[in-house]
Amino acid sequence: MHSLDYGVILAYLLFSIGLGIYFGRNQSRQEFFAAGNSMGWLPVGLSVMATLFSANSFVMYPSIAYGSGLRIGLFLVAVSLMAPLVLWVFIPVYARLKCQTAYEYLERRYHVSVRSLASGLFIFLRIGWMASATYAASVVLANVMQVDQITVIVVLGVVSIFYTMLGGLRAVMWTDVLQFFIFSLTILLTLGLILNQTEGGVSGMISTYFEGRENVLIDFTPSLTLEYGSWALLIGLFLEGLSAFGADQVAVQRYIAARSEKTSQIGFSINILGMWIVVPGLLAIGVGLYSHYQQFPEEIVSVLTTELNGELPDWRSGNGMTVPEYYQSYPQYVAEDIRALNKQDEALPQYVRLHFPPGVVGLFLVALMAAVMSSIDSGIHSVTTALMVDFRDRHFAHWKPKNNMIEMFQDRALVVLIGILSIFLACNVGEMGDVFAIGKKMTAGFGGPLLAVFILALFFKNSTTAGVMTGALAGALITMTLMYLASDWFSVWFWPIGFGLTMLIGLAVSLLTSKTGQNSGEASLTYWNVIHGKFENPPDTGKE
Repeated sequence: MHSLDYGVILAYLLFSIGLGIYFGRNQSRQEFFAAGNSMGWLPVGLSVMATLFSANSFVMYPSIAYGSGLRIGLFLVAVSLMAPLVLWVFIPVYARLKCQTAYEYLERRYHVSVRSLASGLFIFLRIGWMASATYAASVVLANVMQVDQITVIVVLGVVSIFYTMLGGLRAVMWTDVLQFFIFSLTILLTLGLILNQTEGGVSGMISTYFEGRENVLIDFTPSLTLEYGSWALLIGLFLEGLSAFGADQVAVQRYIAARSEKTSQIGFSINILGMWIVVPGLLAIGVGLYSHYQQFPEEIVSVLTTELNGELPDWRSGNGMTVPEYYQSYPQYVAEDIRALNKQDEALPQYVRLHFPPGVVGLFLVALMAAVMSSIDSGIHSVTTALMVDFRDRHFAHWKPKNNMIEMFQDRALVVLIGILSIFLACNVGEMGDVFAIGKKMTAGFGGPLLAVFILALFFKNSTTAGVMTGALAGALITMTLMYLASDWFSVWFWPIGFGLTMLIGLAVSLLTSKTGQNSGEASLTYWNVIHGKFENPPDTGKE
């Protein structure tokens, strides 16, 4: 790497630290956890997007487009279909009930035990996802930078902990805004370089990409094992998006930080619009990489040569040809075999190493770092919020100090502890196998049941505490068991499985446990009653 690249990276890290120091002055608990409920629509929207758009996404979309086709683009259709539910159901409920966390609503709808269960599911989900996302991105960063992977994880983790500990939610959100613009600029520069260095321009890239390939855009084959099957993407990503944007404390904390309900809704709309810009850009990079490597197969063949130890795979017969000679003669097999060997994630980093000029390499690495850090900072901050508000304040209120200085010390100390735990897990999660797949399955295993609890609470008047508790626990347990027994199923299918099991079991147990004249307090906080203002003032749930 050039010294200019290191300069770009250092400038970004120092600026992030500076934001934490700047926003860390005169912090109160309300400021630390909710940014004083004063954030505008721009930081709300861009922070939501940057947070949930992890480093995995930055590498994943181009690699999927390169190796498997453009079917993953159905993600945009799925999230657009679920967007009205977030806009007109979830955000208004949180705003009108003045919730501090997403899970406070569940206590007011049912019982504090439901709040604790849901918050616990979120904590396990988020910590696991942070570890897998950080590790997966660090592989690429360490490879391009030629440094130790552990060093990358520790440096990014420590910087994220520092500015989050000092600046709280406001620092996290404004660094997210910076991070969004960085990886947006990087996408544009990458597309420009690929177009400039690939013959045929846009039309040539597109024709090369689609030539001789089937089911590139859609594939509605009914199969549980088909990767990126259209049914799985439309159903599973609809539920995943609804859970991420409607029932996940990371996103909800940003809605709560907004100055009004309308501000949250505008911010969320900005987030959806941003996705329709960023995701197609990343997919276009994958299309460009495919076309480029078809024209210059020798550039990616080195990845195959290293992986195959100089021997052609069993499914190819080269009649004595070496690996480079074979793929030079048959470039149409390069992408297929890269995919078969699960090395498609190398397509973009390899292009960066070979073609990016000094300074732009640093910008690319900063974009990856930004995506990683937006996941780390939001994860440790939202987990800290859940632990303090949902657990300490509700179950150990006597531990809550009256002095603001002591309160802030405790909050910041917990940020550090959660951050250290996330770094430790990220350094060791690679021993578990395919960390990205593990992260996706964990998210589905916990996220599907968690979403179902919210749907039962909002729309099913006769659902009971016993019903949702039993449904969530049984749904998560059965789903995780199925993941182990059916490891070849496409991971996204576990979203409707976990969600559906929790709904069915929750409704069945609710029927068995419901009573005549059921607790009016529970029934009063369905979506319809909240929207029409038919609810009492909130009880004492530990809020200041």
